[in-house]
Amino acid sequence: MRGGKALPLVAAAVFGAAPLVLPGWITFLLTLAVAKSVMVLAIALLLRGGLVSFGHGMFFAAGAYTVGMAMKWGGMREAVVLTFLGVLAAAAAAALLGLLIARYRGIFFAMLNMAISMVVYAVLLKLYWVTGGTDGIGIRTPTILGVMPERESLRLVMYYFTLVMTLPAFYAVHRFWTSPLGFALRAVRDNEVRVEYMGTSVARVIYAAYVLSGALGGLAGILTGFSVGHIVPDLAYWTTSGEFVFVAVLGGPASIPGPLVGSIAFEFLKSYAYKYAAFTWQMTLGVTMLAIILFMPGGLWTIYEGLARQGRQWRLSWKRTG
Repeated sequence: MRGGKALPLVAAAVFGAAPLVLPGWITFLLTLAVAKSVMVLAIALLLRGGLVSFGHGMFFAAGAYTVGMAMKWGGMREAVVLTFLGVLAAAAAAALLGLLIARYRGIFFAMLNMAISMVVYAVLLKLYWVTGGTDGIGIRTPTILGVMPERESLRLVMYYFTLVMTLPAFYAVHRFWTSPLGFALRAVRDNEVRVEYMGTSVARVIYAAYVLSGALGGLAGILTGFSVGHIVPDLAYWTTSGEFVFVAVLGGPASIPGPLVGSIAFEFLKSYAYKYAAFTWQMTLGVTMLAIILFMPGGLWTIYEGLARQGRQWRLSWKRTG
């Protein structure tokens, strides 16, 4: 079995066994990282088309608040149903906003997303009798397929639930990137005019990517809400969106595993920066970003790609000399 085909199996085995041997706090950080990696994947999806969004936190919040309000006002507890509703709400919001936003490019695309996300943030903040305002909404422990997890095993159950829910998201983006629509999105980044001359609607390509990206953002918000147990309006704030863009660049937006690698690295980096440099943790993140841009512009995932390339070259040279 070749390395490229074996990698998903190895990754599945590692992530499946990790919480069985790691401390509980690391399992919690991994759960957060896996949940947020779906949001980073949504950002990477747009970056493939040359689009940067500083407002995708609104979809992150849309998914989380749909679940929170369904629990608070509707009395719902089933995690699978709540996840479906949250993703549907985020996708619907992206489908509606995409009719406007898909017309814009460059800085206008980024700023328009940010402006709308700030409106969403203000609404979540001011409608305190519905959203809880700055206090947010508590997310109660959900049932999973009708079974309420035991308190002792809750952290482990939520980890595996998050892991299972993210697999279809990564597979969907992989299928999208390798589809004609995905290749068209990449072509839009390189030369939009030529894509139009070939008879492909650039607006439709970007719109499809935007809706999928919004749905992924909603899923990430839902899983994060389940993991943390609390949601606040800051999920929609522009700095939250900027953080996800940072993580996308950190991991490497040109590959499927990059967002996951970047998300894990960021969560642990931030955790240890808080612990050992509480007053300068932002500087630590800034220095890390600068180092990545200067020495690894393709992100952390390029380290693996470089090692894999050297391994293939070594095997070829060994076969020739042998």
